[in-house]
Amino acid sequence: MGLKIEQLRYEADGLSMLGHLAWDDALDQPRPAVLVFPEAFGLGEHAKERAERLATEFGFVALACDLHGNGETIESLDEVMPLITPLRTSSDKVRDRVCRPLEVLAVRPEVDAGRMAAIGFCFGGTMSYELALAGADIKAAIGFHSGLEVTSPQDSGQIKGKIMALIGADDPGITSEQRAAFETMLRTGGVDWQMHLYGGVVHSFTSPEADLRGMPDFLRYDAVADDRSWKHMALLLNEVFQ
Repeated sequence: MGLKIEQLRYEADGLSMLGHLAWDDALDQPRPAVLVFPEAFGLGEHAKERAERLATEFGFVALACDLHGNGETIESLDEVMPLITPLRTSSDKVRDRVCRPLEVLAVRPEVDAGRMAAIGFCFGGTMSYELALAGADIKAAIGFHSGLEVTSPQDSGQIKGKIMALIGADDPGITSEQRAAFETMLRTGGVDWQMHLYGGVVHSFTSPEADLRGMPDFLRYDAVADDRSWKHMALLLNEVFQ
């Protein structure tokens, strides 16, 4: 026995979602679980592969979450921006998208609902922070090259888990001012937080497919930063799941 995959249906924000659930069925006890929020383009292979790695490397149950409904992915940035703009401006809309998969995952028999966390990539990392801001009972929210502007910074006092931001120091989409504002928000909320900056690294550094878009000054895979950030994530998850 070993890695098991299930396409998991759930409803969120009026959409029929199709998530990618991964777990190791050789384990017979409830275990920690992690939500994996994808980049803005939707639930692609990158997020699915990371969910499977969480299952195979650490024995976690992992749900790579849908973003646009029915597992749809969108290639064009021009098409995707109008779809995610409401999620960047409305806490109610984004919270339904992030809280519903947590509820679905928590009731799985393989899951220890007292040990859950969320990670995300690009906009998905922002969604993991939104889940924490909603007061969700998660141990950690971790964002890889994620935007730091959230819908409800005033709710930072509701955050129950630890926060980790993994950022390319030269990411043109995440300014030093945004990093400072994010830090202020977390300090104000009394949150246990950390931020790792990777020098010479820009956006989408965990995704080899980023290079295919032909925008190396903005989107570029970095194998070293990818490896380092995954290890930083693993250290925090090991800490909070003890």
